[in-house]
Amino acid sequence: MGFSTLTSVCCSYCSLGLGWKSSSLFLSLNFLPSKNFNADLLSSKSQKFNFPRACASPSDPLLVKAARGDRVNRPPAWMMRQAGRYMAVYRKLAVKHPSFRERSETTDLIVEISLQPWEAFRPDGVIIFSDILTPLPAFGVPFDIEEVRGPVIQSPIRSEEDLKTLHPIDLEKLHFVGESLRILRKEVGERAAVLGFVGAPWTIATYIVEGGTTRTYTTIKSMCHTAPHLLRALLSHLAKAIAEYIIFQVDAGAHCIQIFDSWGGQLPPDMWERWSKPYIDEMVSVVKKKFPQMPIVLYINGNGGLLERMKGTGVDVIGLDWTVDMADGRKRLGSDISIQGNVDPAYLFSPLPALEDEIKRVVECAGPKGHILNLGHGVLVGTPEEAVAHFFNVARSLKFDTQVDSYVVGASNLVA
Repeated sequence: MGFSTLTSVCCSYCSLGLGWKSSSLFLSLNFLPSKNFNADLLSSKSQKFNFPRACASPSDPLLVKAARGDRVNRPPAWMMRQAGRYMAVYRKLAVKHPSFRERSETTDLIVEISLQPWEAFRPDGVIIFSDILTPLPAFGVPFDIEEVRGPVIQSPIRSEEDLKTLHPIDLEKLHFVGESLRILRKEVGERAAVLGFVGAPWTIATYIVEGGTTRTYTTIKSMCHTAPHLLRALLSHLAKAIAEYIIFQVDAGAHCIQIFDSWGGQLPPDMWERWSKPYIDEMVSVVKKKFPQMPIVLYINGNGGLLERMKGTGVDVIGLDWTVDMADGRKRLGSDISIQGNVDPAYLFSPLPALEDEIKRVVECAGPKGHILNLGHGVLVGTPEEAVAHFFNVARSLKFDTQVDSYVVGASNLVA
């Protein structure tokens, strides 16, 4: 499953030479960070632009301020999967470049696609066009994406012998991600937040163990009981690799990172607590030690039974899917953490006045602090571009009553 996302601008990067648009089982894997762990993650390219990273600034983009819980005058807005097949310009590009791997692993194409929604709609977040599986080959898990089957892993990991194929993440193999983020940061500046993203260890492990997409998750769920040591070793390896990948993205210019535990909602809450949360906790702890002010968002599809547990991971923002009532979500999570979401993507197929009413309802239920307006899932194929434009226009038209220091859930916090 790809959380490919966003947007194309004619720019002058050619002159910069950047070329866009022109347990013991685990220890046996020898996957330990080096003494120069942080330094190893900084390439000369990532140092070139000297992006401010670990401290808050008055010039931070609106989305970053809202993620941190700072007071803002309106809700920042972006959309998951805001770049993709619903956009005519993307479909035209995909005809010329039919391979998804090519589109998501070629710097020029990543930047062009990531900037398409930025040019068209000016969202408050520009997320890199990529996939949660993109880093897999960099730590020893090759995969293909087939037209009908989607992601396919020919050699799934289901034994201790299989585990030996894993190795520490080689970030040089992900150079196109770093290059793209640097260009996006330079292009967007502080006018919008540049977003990076990763998959959570459990979600990535579902693909690696099952060999691709699945509707039942029977192989990996049964492994929780039949080979728990094996699964823990895999998840530990993934947690360390993905934490390094997050740091790599922030060093390259990402203002904010979203963790997609897309299939975490397939676990009963007590199982999620044991098999997903500890590894998210580990990643967040590692990243926060280096970037304490860099916001991290956690999104789980089908997270209604997990909200309070998600809050315990230490992330800054909890993404709500559309099946959670925003007022209920805010009440359960409290006002000491930011939230994101959660308009039903199907509303974008409704009459525009109905979409506008729903946006306002969600914003009022979320309250005037600590809310990033988004959908409760990714943009659906076939979504009218007019509706996406209206979504962002409505978001920009909203104004919070900045004189209000507290709010009642569901009460109006907007200035007419």
